[in-house]
Amino acid sequence: MLICRVIGHVWATKKQDALNGQKLMIVKETETAQGKGDVFVAADMVGAGVGEDVLVVTGSTARRAAGKEGVPVDSAIVGIIDSMEIMKENKNRK
Repeated sequence: MLICRVIGHVWATKKQDALNGQKLMIVKETETAQGKGDVFVAADMVGAGVGEDVLVVTGSTARRAAGKEGVPVDSAIVGIIDSMEIMKENKNRK
């Protein structure tokens, strides 16, 4: 599961029939110690809006979240983050 921020919408005039009616959003993965997060498109399963932090699943989990195994979805938004607390790791632990 990835933590991402919704940064935009995708409007497509020609797409797969299986995606008809599916809201597609542009999301940016949260930056990590390894560098900046990727930007990609995710199917919106929960009604997320631009600027919201969301939980995203990928692969077969995303297809199950979309309700059909045959849907051409590689990532899906499955939750909106209301609050988040991240504890810093203590490097002096033994």
